[in-house]
Amino acid sequence: MVNIRYQADADLNQAIVTGTLRRETTIDFQTAFAAGLEGIKDPEVLAIAAQQERILVSHDRKTMPSEFAEFIANNQSAGVIIVSRKIPIEVVIEELLLIWAVSSAEEWVDRIAKIPL
Repeated sequence: MVNIRYQADADLNQAIVTGTLRRETTIDFQTAFAAGLEGIKDPEVLAIAAQQERILVSHDRKTMPSEFAEFIANNQSAGVIIVSRKIPIEVVIEELLLIWAVSSAEEWVDRIAKIPL
């Protein structure tokens, strides 16, 4: 079983990444800054996350789902999780930790989900 690795999209609230890492120091959650995603269009963001076998975590529920569908038509993705801005950050952190703890990376290949689950 391969551990889940997360990639924050440039629009993701940084407090989610920081809080997740604070709660579980062994989790691999790369910031958008570390990946150089600022100002990059969705298809390239998806490609970078896929190359690094990371599930992309994003607030972008307007364009990301359709870009993801287009991307997986010809490529493989580690997955995408769309996070609602309306739910408390603590709930997002809990759900990301739960996903990380109880599922494997293989279960998320070419899958998109929304938090809250």
